[in-house]
Amino acid sequence: MQLIAGMPLVGGVGSAAFARERSLIGDLIAEARTLPLAAERISFISRSLLGVRYQANTLIGGPRHSEVFVVRDDAFDCVTFCEVVLAAALARDFAEFETSLRRMRYRHGDVKWEERNHYFADWTRRAVDNNVCRPVLMQPSVTIQKRVRWHNLGTRQVSLTVIPRATLMANKNLLLDGDLIGFVSRRPNLDFFHAGLIAFGSGRELMLRHASRRRGRVVDERMSAFVALSGVRYVTVLRAAEPAAADDG
Repeated sequence: MQLIAGMPLVGGVGSAAFARERSLIGDLIAEARTLPLAAERISFISRSLLGVRYQANTLIGGPRHSEVFVVRDDAFDCVTFCEVVLAAALARDFAEFETSLRRMRYRHGDVKWEERNHYFADWTRRAVDNNVCRPVLMQPSVTIQKRVRWHNLGTRQVSLTVIPRATLMANKNLLLDGDLIGFVSRRPNLDFFHAGLIAFGSGRELMLRHASRRRGRVVDERMSAFVALSGVRYVTVLRAAEPAAADDG
């Protein structure tokens, strides 16, 4: 979940452009626009990116380094995979995609290291506050308190309303393809350790579509196997909000 540094495909402080095949994300946006629901567009775009390699630390910037707005389609970590797919699914064109991605990644879309969502708890809260997503609620849910510390940002208390693992697995009928899922860390100083997208396999088997460090690429993985292997206790689930209709008047 750490998004600190790395070599981007492209980047610029004010705007970003692909060094190779700028049209890839644009083409996916155009193809997905024929699908009426955001969930369908997320499913289509994320499926098209299966097999793209995993790379940690894909963003550029730091407390003593200039922040660069990075857009890339050749490698993802778990969060950049989710936010690129979500931004593309909610956009009507590439320019709108860039604007949406900035707003998801940075507070007020301001490309500065101190405005970046370093905590996934902040990412999810701001996505809801900005009407990008809404929470998917399941009962019983619980509220947990965590005291977290991330690098030199200091220690802070976070309150998380989360879904127990057993509740998630028993309520797959409440989920849609493309719902975003975050996995709460069991470490005392970390809020979430991973994120991905909900997908369904044959027979509506619940799957996790994610940029997997362990497998080195974007994959579909059985949710039951992932949560068992990772010792998951709690998750949070968000659903993309349908964008407002364009005003043609």
